[in-house]
Amino acid sequence: MACIIVVFPRIEDARAIRSLLVRSGYEVAAVCTSGAQALSAADRLAQGVVVCGYKYQDMLYRDLCESLPPSFGMLLLASARVIGEGVAEGVVGVTMPLKVNDLLASLDMLIGRMERRRKKRHALPAKRSEQEQKDIDDAKALLMERNHMTEEEAHRYLQKTSMDSGTNLVETAQMVLALMNR
Repeated sequence: MACIIVVFPRIEDARAIRSLLVRSGYEVAAVCTSGAQALSAADRLAQGVVVCGYKYQDMLYRDLCESLPPSFGMLLLASARVIGEGVAEGVVGVTMPLKVNDLLASLDMLIGRMERRRKKRHALPAKRSEQEQKDIDDAKALLMERNHMTEEEAHRYLQKTSMDSGTNLVETAQMVLALMNR
């Protein structure tokens, strides 16, 4: 589950939102009253959601949003006027006065959207540099030449050795090159 950072200019408001979220089963990693505190907390976390108000003592929510790592989402709790003026791209807005069900449903939606994006990013094949691809190709060529393998057999050998040794394909290819070029 994503960790949550709560940011409101008044500590009482931030603590009240934290209590509500904790009672609802969410993990709140930090309660902050400034954007700088929120950014510091975000730097310690891999990913999460910032639940925040519109304005803090040192910046507006837009400034905070632009400074957050890309692995963070933002849920803005603000007046209908502020939300009606339009929120920053990627920010989910919930109007005040707050309805608990609206807050929790919006938070669940935001976390679900972030999770789908994360899965989609991890499903993409890793991009290899030219040198890494050259190492793999050279290792396959060496296996084909010295062990009389087809390209497919050499590739399968590298894959299996990679899985068995717990290294990635590039590292395995580099090990094969180092061992066979002695």
